[in-house]
Amino acid sequence: MDAVQALEVNRILLATMAGALVVLAGALYAAVYAISKMASNRNLTRLSYLFYAVLVVGVLILARSLDFSGVWNALAVLLLVGYYLAPQAIWRLCVGTHADEDHSSEHHLSESNGQAATRKLS
Repeated sequence: MDAVQALEVNRILLATMAGALVVLAGALYAAVYAISKMASNRNLTRLSYLFYAVLVVGVLILARSLDFSGVWNALAVLLLVGYYLAPQAIWRLCVGTHADEDHSSEHHLSESNGQAATRKLS
């Protein structure tokens, strides 16, 4: 293997590792963000943003190792915007979807508890 081939192999290995970093950091960002919202914990929210920063670094390494240019750079930026906004949008969607469910389940529970109490008295 000559020097050029060795350089290409190194470049592809670096791109593969950067791609794995993008996937892992993106998943950790989304998971920790959701957990931080469920727990109302600002420290976890900050940690999720740290994982997003790692994601940005991974995308930069990926773009550099594969010599992105033109439309590929635009797609990398679009990927970063999507990864940033998706967990927040999904959180809002879940909260909005389940907001009515929480009220109706509380109402249903109070009704069923009242029925159980009435049965015990009978």
